[in-house]
Amino acid sequence: MTFSTSKAARKLVDLAKTPFDLTEEGNLTPQRIEKYCATSCGYNLLYGTERVADEVMQSLKDLAVEAHVIDKMNAMQAGALINRIEGFPSENREVLHTATRDFFEHPNQSPAAIAATKLAKKEVDKLEKFIEKIDKEDLFTDLILIGIGGSELGPKANYLGMKYLQKPGRKIFFLGNVDPDDGAAILREVDLKKCLVLVISKSGTTLETLTNESFVKERFIKAGLDPQKHFVAITGEGSPMDDKTKYLESFYIWDWIGGRYSSTSMVGGVLLSFACGFDNYWEFLKGASGMDKVALNPDINQNISLLSALLGVWNRNFLHLPTLAVIPYSQALSRFPAHIQQLDMESNGKHIDKQGKEVDFDTGPIIWGEPGTSAQHSFYQLIHQGTSTIPLEFIGFKTSQYKDDITIQGTTSQEKLLANLFAQAIALATGQKSGNPNKEFKGNRPSHIVLGDQLTAYSLGVLLAFFEHKVAFQGFLWNINSFDQEGVQLGKVLANKIIDRFSSQKQHQEGKPYPLGDAFIKYVK
Repeated sequence: MTFSTSKAARKLVDLAKTPFDLTEEGNLTPQRIEKYCATSCGYNLLYGTERVADEVMQSLKDLAVEAHVIDKMNAMQAGALINRIEGFPSENREVLHTATRDFFEHPNQSPAAIAATKLAKKEVDKLEKFIEKIDKEDLFTDLILIGIGGSELGPKANYLGMKYLQKPGRKIFFLGNVDPDDGAAILREVDLKKCLVLVISKSGTTLETLTNESFVKERFIKAGLDPQKHFVAITGEGSPMDDKTKYLESFYIWDWIGGRYSSTSMVGGVLLSFACGFDNYWEFLKGASGMDKVALNPDINQNISLLSALLGVWNRNFLHLPTLAVIPYSQALSRFPAHIQQLDMESNGKHIDKQGKEVDFDTGPIIWGEPGTSAQHSFYQLIHQGTSTIPLEFIGFKTSQYKDDITIQGTTSQEKLLANLFAQAIALATGQKSGNPNKEFKGNRPSHIVLGDQLTAYSLGVLLAFFEHKVAFQGFLWNINSFDQEGVQLGKVLANKIIDRFSSQKQHQEGKPYPLGDAFIKYVK
């Protein structure tokens, strides 16, 4: 049985012919919004503005049961070998990013998960002592994180989410792009004498990261500073970067953590502990661990990751909507959509199943987004009145982080923020009829809201794990491998070949114009 031939999927195909009409008078009511609400780890998922009814929800539950998604989630967290394609060369690895935060009550850990957790806890303990020493001796005030992809996107998104907790006097910079202008701009801002540099590469061979490391290291040397006293490696044990003669300290990550799933490990932990304090990093881990346990619950009313995954599959596979906008109504989550974009699209952008066979259905959607309310004055015109229907996943909080607000015309800024969020969900759902076609809103634009009390270190950890498990559940439903990323390898191989050609031509043409276009054209031919 495949996804598209399952009994539940066939039923959903029929139901999708007449989806729930949100625009019909009396259909979107307070009672419906209250009914279609699920709760996990302090978050409510409000999905009354999705085009679903009871029969659809029952069939989605049946789909999850037929695909054994809870069994697969249990297997993942237990350390089963699930990062593989049967019968073909593949990574053949466990998927145990949950072990990087599984330090709290968990009575049913498997031997593999226990072993991974011990390795992760050893690094956390080492980090706690490292941060204590830095704070006690006041060695550093600035930090540059050098990494790319999952080594930069997740850590940056999480740092901004917790920035309100930042220690006084600390400054944080991120260098991911190999564009030299990025590095040059950062180096104008930092105090090299008080600067700690984190270099993140699991393999120790990532081209962009090593190039940027050399770029920054050269500036330290020119300033008469010893890079070994400033640079920290976050890498695989035994990698080319695991060298105490070159780094002040080394922290380890392992093959069973994919880059986009790594931000609760040392990849994000060193940064968050330096910027916001080890105790706040620990709270962040508690939140993620809490949602890990929720993801094992078969009741979708108490497992919002699974519920969100099923709603996404309904929109993608049965209503045939190809994109999803992730819109946080929180400025602190300004880079969170970029992280979710990588997490989702690198995981589920696959065209074969776990047996190596071409799928006959759509897999991962196109993920994009920006913070509200600014987004309302940017691309919402197309979402409301364009020809494409774009589902939305809103994120909001009842209370602000700083609790520094003002009342204008009877309401606070936070109340205005939430009012905009709720209004957009209702307007997208119900639309507006008008004799003036320019003021016509067709409605039936589906969305749901992930609503928390306040964005704290703990609730940020919950939110991160919510999305990680949502992506994994969708992969389980589609029977694809969400944990490799062969799609990024071909470009790397070709880039290295072109780099070699550039280098060879440069050696033979010193003092002559650098024929970049010519080199590219010759290679393509």
